[in-house]
Amino acid sequence: RVSEIARLRGDADPADTCLALMAEDGGRLNGIFHTMSEDDVRLVMQQPWVAIASDGSAINLEAPGVPHPRNYSTNARALGHYVRGERVLALEDAVRKMTSLPAQILGLRDRGQIREGLFADLVVFDPARVGETNSFEQPKSYAAGVAFVLANGVIVIDKGEHTGARPGRVLYGHGYKRAASSSSGGY
Repeated sequence: RVSEIARLRGDADPADTCLALMAEDGGRLNGIFHTMSEDDVRLVMQQPWVAIASDGSAINLEAPGVPHPRNYSTNARALGHYVRGERVLALEDAVRKMTSLPAQILGLRDRGQIREGLFADLVVFDPARVGETNSFEQPKSYAAGVAFVLANGVIVIDKGEHTGARPGRVLYGHGYKRAASSSSGGY
């Protein structure tokens, strides 16, 4: 917390601490901001047109820094805390909000559902166990209750362990334009 950092540095004003930290890090300071109430989160989550997704990054446990917990547990938190614990959503609604709804919003017609001919991006989880294992203080840990993950039909997580497979690929939206190739084969 900025207030704690200010106290440790001997700064009287936490705003001075923020400015000093930004100057020391070349303006690349990251932060976690708590701006939504739990009541708002629950209300928004219940709207049928709202997807459950994250702007988190794919980060391994050895990466430096203290990332937001969402990098490891957005969907697991929704399933464990909001579905099983708080009963804000039915399991089926939450799964739709994590799969077919985001695919529909992004125009990804070949993903988000289990159907012949679509890419096999699948997660097998135990609804009684799935959940977050991390916190803001200890953000780096993988979710509980996730047995298998398949990306493009390849097993990536097998009984909770990473197989080393990396079958993922970049998905471009409708606005993406590939760079024109020159006659020399470059970009």
